[in-house]
Amino acid sequence: MRRTAGSPVRLVLRGRSLVLVAGMPGAGKSTLLAGLPVQEGVAVLDSQAHRDALARLLPPGTPYRRYRPLVHLLHRLAIVRAALAGAPTVLVHLPATGALTRSAIALLAALTGRAAQLVWLDVDPADALRGQAQRGRVVPAGSFAGHAERAAGMAERLRSGEPPAGWAGVTVVDRTIARRGLIVDTGTPLDEHK
Repeated sequence: MRRTAGSPVRLVLRGRSLVLVAGMPGAGKSTLLAGLPVQEGVAVLDSQAHRDALARLLPPGTPYRRYRPLVHLLHRLAIVRAALAGAPTVLVHLPATGALTRSAIALLAALTGRAAQLVWLDVDPADALRGQAQRGRVVPAGSFAGHAERAAGMAERLRSGEPPAGWAGVTVVDRTIARRGLIVDTGTPLDEHK
């Protein structure tokens, strides 16, 4: 485990990688990925893209809860497709507070010849709730309580210093550090023209 203390979070990745950016809703996953420059060979998958696309197709004012399962399904299918495709580096945005989701991503990485890397956003539940309010997407209280409980247990295990089984590396950051952004160093130059 590496706790990043400097300016942007820097991931050095060589070869095929599947990076899971995880943490409870509102932790700052989208913020961490938002400023990521376009790079050849790097695919970034955020469920917000599916949510936005479906919202444009559905009647105005359709509550998100009615199409949330479809957003989740489309996002997970996109993750599998990207892992099977040619992009050497795939970054995936998921809460993944549950062990089953993390294990599934690690297994997908192994099956597609990728090193599994975990970026865990370790935040206080109150900060995550504020983050949800700021982004305008608040998770129902019961669901959030489950995420918070599972995240607390995961954070405790990560502090022990050993990556969970199936993960080549773990980087733990807090919300403040996540706001500084992310640099993915794959050895490929950034495309400044995109």
